[in-house]
Amino acid sequence: MRTWRVAYRGQLPDDFLDELSSTIDRRTEFWERSIREASARRQHQLVATDGERLVGFVTFGPREDEPADRRVGELYAIYVDPHHWGGGYGRALFGAAERGLRDAGFSEAVLWVLETNARARRFYEIAGWKPDGGQKVEHRGDVELREVRYRRALG
Repeated sequence: MRTWRVAYRGQLPDDFLDELSSTIDRRTEFWERSIREASARRQHQLVATDGERLVGFVTFGPREDEPADRRVGELYAIYVDPHHWGGGYGRALFGAAERGLRDAGFSEAVLWVLETNARARRFYEIAGWKPDGGQKVEHRGDVELREVRYRRALG
């Protein structure tokens, strides 16, 4: 929640970000179900810790958008607590996800990022990912999320 509030401030409406805590039960339920069902869906979640404190996570697996292509995996989400940005946690998680996708047999991977998220886009581009022209719009209530797709060969 804190990561969304910090990362997306100025990109998404303030009232939407400020009200995220009101959906915590629904989002907790989503992640609990996602983790329970991960192996059946060939998905993986990895976490980064600082001592015993969870500071970030990444989740990845088979591509979820269409058209389905068994050679293409997807990095679904990567978040690091803003207090730990710049500490190497994101880079470590990202590298582990790329290795995990490659080890699972994927020859390339995609990810979706908010079009206006310059910080994340720069992070992905430094890691060698490039926009491939894919675009989509998702809605969270009245909020429109315009996303662009990035792609990278894993070989």
